[in-house]
Parts: sequence; C-alpha cells; structure tokens
Amino acid sequence: MRLSVLDRGHRRRAKLFMGLTSAMSRVDSPDIVRMLLYRPGFLTRALLDLTAPAMRGPSYWTAGEREFLAMSIARGHQCPFCLDTHAELVRIAGQGEVTPDSARPEVLRARDFLLSPGDGVTGLTDDAVLEALRVGLVWNVVNRLANAFGFALREGQLHSGTRALHRFGYRFPAFLLAGGDRPDGDAVDVLRYSVLEAPAVTPVELRRAAAGDGPLPQEWRSYAETVRDASYRVTDGDVARLAAAGHTEDEIYEVTVAAALGAALRAYDAGRRALSGGHR
Repeated sequence: MRLSVLDRGHRRRAKLFMGLTSAMSRVDSPDIVRMLLYRPGFLTRALLDLTAPAMRGPSYWTAGEREFLAMSIARGHQCPFCLDTHAELVRIAGQGEVTPDSARPEVLRARDFLLSPGDGVTGLTDDAVLEALRVGLVWNVVNRLANAFGFALREGQLHSGTRALHRFGYRFPAFLLAGGDRPDGDAVDVLRYSVLEAPAVTPVELRRAAAGDGPLPQEWRSYAETVRDASYRVTDGDVARLAAAGHTEDEIYEVTVAAALGAALRAYDAGRRALSGGHR
C-alpha cells in the first residue's frame, strides 16, 4: 500500500535534500529514504541510532555477514525490496566472503537462531548473539514496513542506494533528523519508547495494543495482526477500509510502525530470554 504522506508529507529540509540528491544521481529517492525522512522523531532517529552500530559498528560479525543475516530475514518475510537490497549489499560489503555455501558455521547458526529465536543457539559467545539479535531487530521492523507500505525498487535505485548505505554506514546527515527530544539510554529501549510511549498522533494505548499488548478496536485488529504476522499480505484494500472508517494516514502510519515494532521486539525478547536461560 502507498501512503501519500510518505511521498509528500516531508519537512522542507527533507524535500530539498531529496530533490538535490535525486538531481545529482538522476535517480529518485528510494521508498525507504522517503519513509525515514518523514517525521524522524517518531521512528527514524531511534531506529538509525540502533541500525548504524548494529550494521557497521565494531562486532564479532563482519559487515558482509551482517548483510547476509539481514538478507536471510528478508527472505523469511517474503520482502522483495529488502531481499534484493541486502543481496547486493552482501556482494558489496562481503566481497565474496559469505554465501550460503561459504559462510562460517557460526553465521549459519546465527541465521537459524534469528529465524527461530526461542530455540536457542550453541557455539557463540553472548556478545556475538546479542549483536546478531540487534541486527535481527532492525530488519524485522524494516521488512514489515517495506511490505506494508509497498516499497519497490525503481530504475537505478538498487545501484545508487546500496552504495550510499554502505558508504555512509547507515547514517543520515544530522540536520535531516534534528528537532524534538532525543532520549538517552540503550538504543533498543529508546526505540521502544519513541514508537510506543512518546506523545504522537495516536494514543499510547492504541500503539501498545497494535504492538500486541492488549485488545485492539475491531477496525484495527485484523490489519495489525497482518502487519505483525504476514506483512506481505497487506493490500491497498486494507488501507482503504481504515480510511473509510475515518482514520487519517498519520494514524495508519503510526499503528503500522507500532505493530511492526511489537512483532520485532517479541522475537528480540525471546532471543534474550533464550540466552539468559542458558540455552546455549
């Protein structure tokens, strides 16, 4: 589905940035960039503060291995946009070091753990598992949003977008993200707070319920469940029904993000419990 606010609802600085970069590259800004530059205080700042170190910071996992984990998650979500993007990033960042046939056994164990975190994992240090879990958290959110918002790769975007991501390490210019409060604390906790607890258009109770913490009003129930459990099944008709019920695009955006984050946090928390429970 497409929300018009993700195409045309940006602040002036974001519009100027996208216009300038598109003119220089002769390629339109990818859908992921348009989403991240829309209302950065709600999702983007906290998500990028988690993503940049998870994908390019110091780690037991190489950059190529982390892209391989992200690609595996995209395959599980049936997300063509993210699958194609991370397959290309595996090639760029990994320089041939990691494929399904040549990956380290540890990488394959981490991949299987991220796809089924309640099962536990063996042969990895706690730090390596926690680093993999943060990779999983990021892309379990983004894949659901890419599916739900109908992200598509257009001509030239795969080449230019992946190289920009790799070059800048999943970081955006600070001026694009400026404004509003920036809570301190662990990046996962800040992300949880920013989407589910901070003031926004929708009530906190609705966002918590969309994340899976409580009952939802009938008109939201099946939509949030689809985003959480099978985001590839979201259709334009789902949005039309919510709009017909009187909900604005901002409300739909916030509930979608909350549902995606809630599902991703459940997997992340399950992985943490498996680790702390000694399933090694």
